[in-house]
Amino acid sequence: MTTLTDSQPAVVEPPAHGSGSIPQRRRRTFGQWFRHKGWRHTVGVATTIFAVFPLLYVLSAALNSNGTMAGSNVLFSRIDGGNFEALFNNPSRPFGRWFVNTMVIGVVTSVATVFLGALAAYAFSRMRFTGRRVSLLSLLILQMFPQLLAVVAIFLLLNAITDVVPWLGLGSQLGLIMVYLGGALGVNTYLMYGFFNTVPKSLDEAARIDGASHVQVFFTIILPLVTPILAVVGLLAFIGLSSEFVIASVVLTDPDSQTLAVGLYSYVAQQRSENWGVFAAGAVLAAVPVMALFLFLQKYITNGPTAGGVKG
Repeated sequence: MTTLTDSQPAVVEPPAHGSGSIPQRRRRTFGQWFRHKGWRHTVGVATTIFAVFPLLYVLSAALNSNGTMAGSNVLFSRIDGGNFEALFNNPSRPFGRWFVNTMVIGVVTSVATVFLGALAAYAFSRMRFTGRRVSLLSLLILQMFPQLLAVVAIFLLLNAITDVVPWLGLGSQLGLIMVYLGGALGVNTYLMYGFFNTVPKSLDEAARIDGASHVQVFFTIILPLVTPILAVVGLLAFIGLSSEFVIASVVLTDPDSQTLAVGLYSYVAQQRSENWGVFAAGAVLAAVPVMALFLFLQKYITNGPTAGGVKG
């Protein structure tokens, strides 16, 4: 029996060829790689091109002052700022006012939707009252009917309100905000209700034992824990309102009170070829607030629903 000492290093012999040898891993052929993983890369690249191409096309048309809808097939054949100058130098079409109107209506409606929806979702999630199940079922059923079906009823209702309360009737931005709130509270309340149920009720019970009221529990405990769903609802509401056209075109009759979607449509309503570049420039600028809001709320969207719930 041989004994290894410090002066005798161990020699590791390679395994002999035979039944005890380690087989070498065979390299996959291109066909095998494509069947297992390669097709996923192909689908991802195709989907990316399909999604990015319209954005590049609109940006190229916005930077080409001589381009038309039919002549903008070559991307970035010319780059200048003529369309943006024409967009802001047209007195009959105040793009700046449209932009401000859209921001005011979008921000006010989004904040009101998030706040009122959170109040309703908290009531449905934490309180037990008569008609709770019927109300939840009604919200679920109302989601099946789009707000577009009620355009005629909305027009007649606001037209009748104009005779009594002009600042809330047809042609007023406040009236449009009320219409948007009525259509958005149902789906957003039900969405937040499901998220509120994921917050442990033991946190509420501990706060109630310490003497906290429902208002204190809602603002100091629940709202910080449900920040992700509030950010999602606010973002979706703002995106939907900034691009909404049908109801805004019916309610807002004054050109100075119109939103971006309604105002920009006037560029392509009659002369599509001549004003296509200006319309594209306006669309690019209209997308900037949405992108900025998404980047700002991204950190809240990615946070966990109960992050920090057991700290302190």
